[in-house]
Amino acid sequence: MKIHFLGTAAAEGWPAMFCRCPYCAKARELGGKNIRTRSSAIIDDTLKIDFPPDTLHHVLRDHIDLGLVKDLFVTHTHSDHLRAEDLEMRLPVYAHGLDHPLRVYGHDAVVRKCREAVGRPDAERLIIQRIQPFETVDTGTALVTALPANHDPDETCLLFYMEKDGKSIFYGHDTGLLPEETWVWLTNHKLDLAILDCTNGNLPFTGSHLNIEAVLAIRNRMQEEGILRPEGKTVVTHFSHNIGLLHDELRAIFDPEDIIVAYDGMMLYLN
Repeated sequence: MKIHFLGTAAAEGWPAMFCRCPYCAKARELGGKNIRTRSSAIIDDTLKIDFPPDTLHHVLRDHIDLGLVKDLFVTHTHSDHLRAEDLEMRLPVYAHGLDHPLRVYGHDAVVRKCREAVGRPDAERLIIQRIQPFETVDTGTALVTALPANHDPDETCLLFYMEKDGKSIFYGHDTGLLPEETWVWLTNHKLDLAILDCTNGNLPFTGSHLNIEAVLAIRNRMQEEGILRPEGKTVVTHFSHNIGLLHDELRAIFDPEDIIVAYDGMMLYLN
């Protein structure tokens, strides 16, 4: 299984669009893995998680054929995770040569925002489908279960557990400390990869996002309870420029913990 990290920043990106702070200035100067766009990932070129406003940039930068994607799972409607208006670009006139519809999965707010953006789309191009917490979707190549997040109290935000080709992934952002009902569900499952929110870095824990201390606590509990396999990997992503930790500084913290720091364009393979 190939996991392609398209973007690894929080809402403002890094360097942030209007920001003149020293951390954004340093990222501009250093470039490379310090340049972070809004978060998203794609699995084996056909299953995508989230649809941020940087999607076209991801397609051009990483030479992605977005026409291959059959399933799009959306965590929530915040602007850095869903630019629903760009889904219109998959409809006739805008896109040609497509041979299957794109199925978009999300909870009520996601469905509403997508339908407001594209109206009632051509079912041969775009199908918008509501999913609920603990519901499992069989895409034909993967089983994807929606799990409750702890993020925005005004919206049912989702995390995703994915099983494909004998491997399992937990896509765990945006969220603060996991709801106990999510822990209970995970207790009966095994993970080859846990992808965790680290928006707040070494800043104090805020509740709706994780910091380094909270990441370590979740990873350790997953190990102790046998959820994360002994050979399982942990990846941190979704970083805010407010933490002031550039890529190498994050690695200095997480490498000793055997945790991978994601960067834009990174590909991770589970064999």
